[in-house]
Amino acid sequence: MHLTKKLAIAAAVAVAVAITGVWTASAASTTTQADSDTQPTLAENYSYPGAADIQAQYNVTLISGDGHIIFADCATPPEDNVSVLQVRTTADAGTRRTVCFKVLAPTGHLELRIPAVYEIRGDGRISGAGHRVKAELTTDAGQHSTVDVNPSGTTPVGVGANPSNAPTTLLQLTATP
Repeated sequence: MHLTKKLAIAAAVAVAVAITGVWTASAASTTTQADSDTQPTLAENYSYPGAADIQAQYNVTLISGDGHIIFADCATPPEDNVSVLQVRTTADAGTRRTVCFKVLAPTGHLELRIPAVYEIRGDGRISGAGHRVKAELTTDAGQHSTVDVNPSGTTPVGVGANPSNAPTTLLQLTATP
């Protein structure tokens, strides 16, 4: 082979190696950069923030919701004659307790578990005020019921509606326009 032909082949091989090296390095840096730039997916799972603390302190299991019905301090002052929903329960060794929820929008949804509920009071503080709320309840025997909560009054459920009724567990609150 002539020297010129050998040089041409060597040059072609060198170019091929250089191109392959640049391509490999580029692919590697792209992959590394892509891996380091990838952020975790922000997918809403609708789990309730602070649920473990609320469970420990109030015996209320907050499962999930859309953020429009939230656990609230029962001393929340009313705004435009609307305050908080009050759920009355005897879940703590027969002691009567009230836990409260604030409805923040015309619609809302909250899945929860509150055992031994006997009454739910709407958030309206005068007649005609308050949110329309449905409460889904169940008994230990699995009898499900849905009640319309009086927006500005009390709605007895379970043993609150009739002492011979089975105790009920509140499963869901849904606000509708």
